[in-house]
Amino acid sequence: MTIDGLQVGEIGFRGSAAAVGDRNDARRTTHRESDGVTLEDVVREGTLLAVALAFTALAPAFVLAQAPQGATPSGLVDNPCPPPLQMPPELAEILKSPNRDALMAAPPPAVVAYNQEQARRTRDDWGNLCRYRADNAARVAADAPAPTAVFMGDSITEGWARLGADFFSANGYVGRGISGQVTGQNLLRFQQDVINLHPKVVHIMIGTNDVAGNAGPTTYENIQNNLMAMVQMARANKIAVVLATIPPSTDFPWRRGMEPALKFVKLNEWIRDYAKREDVVLVDYHKALANAQNGFRTEWSGDGVHPNLEGYKIMNPLAEGAVKAALNKR
Repeated sequence: MTIDGLQVGEIGFRGSAAAVGDRNDARRTTHRESDGVTLEDVVREGTLLAVALAFTALAPAFVLAQAPQGATPSGLVDNPCPPPLQMPPELAEILKSPNRDALMAAPPPAVVAYNQEQARRTRDDWGNLCRYRADNAARVAADAPAPTAVFMGDSITEGWARLGADFFSANGYVGRGISGQVTGQNLLRFQQDVINLHPKVVHIMIGTNDVAGNAGPTTYENIQNNLMAMVQMARANKIAVVLATIPPSTDFPWRRGMEPALKFVKLNEWIRDYAKREDVVLVDYHKALANAQNGFRTEWSGDGVHPNLEGYKIMNPLAEGAVKAALNKR
């Protein structure tokens, strides 16, 4: 079944996803305009973070090696997750500077240490299982009701759960998006962040960062295999599936020149066909959000990749309709 649209970081390179733990504390502050944080603040945060993680990934090995490694857990431990990593103020100032490229060529010691810790966390937790580990445990401890739907994905989903917190809460939805992630990373944490929560439905929207090369080179077949594996895991656990097309884009702010527009068109054609063949509910965000050039309509995105508040408002009824359709198929 297709839920057609109305007309309505990511970040980083290899390793950026596991590094998002540095934002956990900051993102516990709800980014809603009613809290005094504007949408422009959210967009700016995402853009600066994308650049930060890109520089982290590109940092020369000899620069990273300057930072001392602290004692870290290894092997089997009770809690493998370190405390959230705070971005140093020196890096925040560099990212605001028009000369940030030159400044990052010889970063101050605090930034070197931050980069080193980012790299270590990426190595130790590539799927970023630590991102939602505590929240998952808290839900179990509180005997929270099973979610109506868990939303898996990347920063588009993570931002949606944040900006649309009221929409998610009212519908019993739980957000499990992580900025910068590729399909393989979503698959790696699918057991922990979806199946173990026992939702009625899972909403899967992921693939932007595969096309961007966040985890290195990949193929259409790799992306497709990862999506199929998540669908099969959900079905094996009696969880209904909503499969989403990937929102449009003509360029990535963190990695220019990738020309993703037609790659998304091709990948979304496969997603639509797979959903039809497997009788999976499809929600077509690409159709809803795209302009004539297969880019993101400017009134619904500040950076051409991520929806703004108005963009999410277009997506909300599409998601809600798709989840209800999936519930009816259970």
